[in-house]
Amino acid sequence: MRRMTFAALAALVPFFAPEAALAGSDDVVVEQPWARASIGVSRPGAAYMTVLNNGEEAVTLTGLSTSLAAMPEIHRSTTTAEGLSSMAPAGEITIAPGESVALEPGGLHAMLMRLQTAMIEGEAFPLTLAFSDGGEVTVDVPILNIAARGPED
Repeated sequence: MRRMTFAALAALVPFFAPEAALAGSDDVVVEQPWARASIGVSRPGAAYMTVLNNGEEAVTLTGLSTSLAAMPEIHRSTTTAEGLSSMAPAGEITIAPGESVALEPGGLHAMLMRLQTAMIEGEAFPLTLAFSDGGEVTVDVPILNIAARGPED
C-alpha cells in the first residue's frame, strides 16, 4: 500500500474542504471600482470602490494585490481640526454583516505604491482583495481621467 506524505494530503484539503470555509468572502460584493490616471510611475496611484458584505457574519479585509503596483495597501486619510492632513496604513478592515465600507477620496482608499506601469485613462487593471477567511475577490478597476471625482466621471 502506498502512503501519502503530509504535504500531499495538505494539498488535497482545499478540494475536500466544506464550502462554508470561504463563506465570508463569498458574500462580498465590490461596487463601482475606479481609479484616476497617474502621472507616470514616480508617484503612487489610488483606487476607490465600495465593499459590501451581504453575508450574515463579519468579514475582514486583510490585504490587496495587483500586478500594477509592488506595494498596494489600504490607507486612511485624515484631517485634523487645524486642517492638517495625513495618511497612514489602515491595517485590517472589518465589515459587519449587511454593511459596506467606502474606499473613497479623503478617507479609506487602496493606495498603489511603487507603480510598475503608468495608470492610463481608458485602461483597467485587476485588483484582488484578500480576506481573513482565505478567500479573495478580484475586480477590474477602470482608470478614469486624472481629474475624476467619482466613478461617474
